[in-house]
Amino acid sequence: MIAKPDLKQLQKRIDYQFSDESLLETALTHRSFSSTNNERLEFLGDSLLGVTISQQLFEQFPDVKEGILSRQRSRLVKGVTLAALAREFSLSDYLIMGSGELKSGGFRRDSILADTVEAIIGAIFLDSDIQQCQKVILQWFHDRLQGLSSHDQLKDPKTRLQELLQSKKKPLPTYTVANIEGASHEQRFTVDCGIALLDTAVTATAGSRRQAEQQAA
Repeated sequence: MIAKPDLKQLQKRIDYQFSDESLLETALTHRSFSSTNNERLEFLGDSLLGVTISQQLFEQFPDVKEGILSRQRSRLVKGVTLAALAREFSLSDYLIMGSGELKSGGFRRDSILADTVEAIIGAIFLDSDIQQCQKVILQWFHDRLQGLSSHDQLKDPKTRLQELLQSKKKPLPTYTVANIEGASHEQRFTVDCGIALLDTAVTATAGSRRQAEQQAA
């Protein structure tokens, strides 16, 4: 992992060639490395991702109610999904981070990987336009979108996970609050979802414990 990686291979992996490669470099730069970092691009990319997936689900499932569409969207844009997408692109090899964050394993952290995916989306938008940006997003999510069904989202993730494990006679998941931060009126809860079949817990952060548990599931 180097401070200024060769970005040609990454652009092939994400299937987008930047006209202004400095935008991609900024999208890969964590705040631990520089005051010029990817946080603003992440803010932009988060909104672009949300509206693109929302529009696609609206068109893909014309007869599905709002609540189910919301759960489908949450499933697609949650941090765990974005981190998985980042690993498909091998983003860890390209992150630009401070030495302390590198030593602590930040390049493997789901939250940092997910934020970087959103930042790249923001960078693509600034480098092109909304149509091209949405085209790239839908290419990235094609298989996940095709794997959705209007019938498999009627229950929330915690319920589906519990029923799946029960059907296989496996131990139920455990949910542990790993961290609470922020003032009382704007707290953020980090929850670990542990499953006996997995070696590591899945972590999610949200504005309430219930939301964090659902996202982790």
